[in-house]
Formats: sequence, C-alpha cells, structure tokens
Amino acid sequence: MANPPVMTVCLAGNAGKYKMGLPIGQLLLRGFMSGVYIAVGAALATVCGAEVAKFLGAGFGKLITGAVFPVGLILTVLTGMELFTGDAMLGPLAVMMGKTGWGSVFRNWTFVYIGNLVGSVAWAYLMLIGPFSQGNFAGPDPNAFALNAVGIAIAKTMPYKAAGMIGWWAALANGIGCNFLVNAAILLAITAKDFIGKFFGIWFPIMAFVSIGFEHCVANMYFLPAGMFVVQSFPALITKTVTDPVTKVVTPWNAALAKNAGLSWGDIWMYNLIPVTIGNIIGGMVFIGLVYFFCYKNEFPEEHRVK
Repeated sequence: MANPPVMTVCLAGNAGKYKMGLPIGQLLLRGFMSGVYIAVGAALATVCGAEVAKFLGAGFGKLITGAVFPVGLILTVLTGMELFTGDAMLGPLAVMMGKTGWGSVFRNWTFVYIGNLVGSVAWAYLMLIGPFSQGNFAGPDPNAFALNAVGIAIAKTMPYKAAGMIGWWAALANGIGCNFLVNAAILLAITAKDFIGKFFGIWFPIMAFVSIGFEHCVANMYFLPAGMFVVQSFPALITKTVTDPVTKVVTPWNAALAKNAGLSWGDIWMYNLIPVTIGNIIGGMVFIGLVYFFCYKNEFPEEHRVK
C-alpha cells in the first residue's frame, strides 16, 4: 500500500512542520540518537567491507558496504529520530508550503547537526576502544577493521585536499548527489504505508548512494573521527612501510597519511564536512524539496495550499 505522490509531498510538509517545532532538548536528544544510528551503519560498512575489494574487486567491495549501511537511516526514520540531511529537505518544504518559517528551520538545523555530531563521534570512540582494538593499544598496528577505518578516512579527505579548490567543489558535488538520494529514500518511506514498504523504500536509494561513493555529512561525522582516532592511538601507522615481495621496493603503508603526517580536525572540517554539508543542503532542499513542491503545488488539497 502506498500514498499517491501528491499526498506524499503533503505528508512530508506536515513532517517538516512537526520537526521544525520540536523544542531544543528534543532536537539534541533525537539528533544524538540519529547520529548513533547512522554511525552504526557506517561502522557495519567499515567492518563488512574490510579487504573485500582485495579479493573480489573494487565494485563488489562498494556493493557490500552499500548493502549494509542503510540500517542507520532505517532505524532513524522508523523510530522518529532527527537527521540533519533529512531535515535539510523537510524543513524548507514546510516553509514553501507555508507551514513554518526559516527561523525554525535554521534552529532545527543547528541543534540537530550538533546532536548528530556528538552521537557519531561518541560511536567512533566506542568502536576505537572496542572492536577496533579490544582495548590493546600497546602493539604497533590495530586490527584489519581499524586499518580499513583509517583508509576510509584518508580517502574521504586527502584526495580533496590534494586537488585544491576543485577538490573542495568535488566534495560539495558528492554531497549534492548523496542527499538527492537520501531524501528520495525519505519520500519513499513516507509514501509506503507498511513496514516492509518503508524498509525497502529506504534501503535501495541509500545502498545506491553509498555504493556510488557520494558523501553524507553525518556518516562522515563517524567515518573521519574513527579513522583519526585510530591514527592518534597507533601513531606508528604514519611511518609504517611495506615491502613489495617481488621488487623489494619499500613504500609507505599509506602514502597520503605519511605525506600529511596524520589526520587532523582541520582536515576533517575543511576538506570534507564543510563542503559536504553545503552540498547535502543543496541536494535535499533544491533537488528534492523545491522540485517536488513545484511539481505538485497546484494539486495540493485546499488545506495544504500556501495561503
């Protein structure tokens, strides 16, 4: 069972109105929980995707990570928590439908973003002291899952940094593509009337964005600190080298990590979170919210029309 498209947009506007009216404490608490849920999906993708590409190829490795990641948004949507990237579409849509104001949207975005960040970073720390190390920080190397976390964090920052301004725009573009698909998933979840419909409505678009390689600011609030925490806990990774068994050539374990002498909060914010967040806002607000509003505004029932 599914709602017709015009009703889906109306229901999305109602959801936006409700979310923009939540008190600050609720925004922080629900934002924290959503940050944790998205981090759970990201951590699962990190563990399940470790070394898959080495044996089955890069494409299959991305498919595996994409297939398990959606658990985070499924948990968020079906339990009513607050996710910045979803609110980037629902809030402006409610404004366009005359149900709330921009002040409420910016208030929502601010406190949900903070809640998402705290929840994601908290889960990254939990993964560091738990599955990534089992509390053993005395050895030179962490386990394979932690090494994958470092590789993911470096891949999401250093190529953008090395490319300069075009790299910054590339991160923004990847943010747009991501939230286009994330909010398509949100609309499908609203469209569906039963659990199975909502589950698969969310799963397919989220699997697609992760497998393609787009950037989600809240997921990266986990991915990037997780990799940074591992490097800070195992600093030998910066100078670690590997020897080619055939040529005997010695190279850094991770050339980008060695060249950058680690990973910092400055790298995380400047070369990923800032441009990706802007891109996520554009992808959700413009390419989904604005588009669907203009597609169906003349078909809204009287009670949903802008006065």
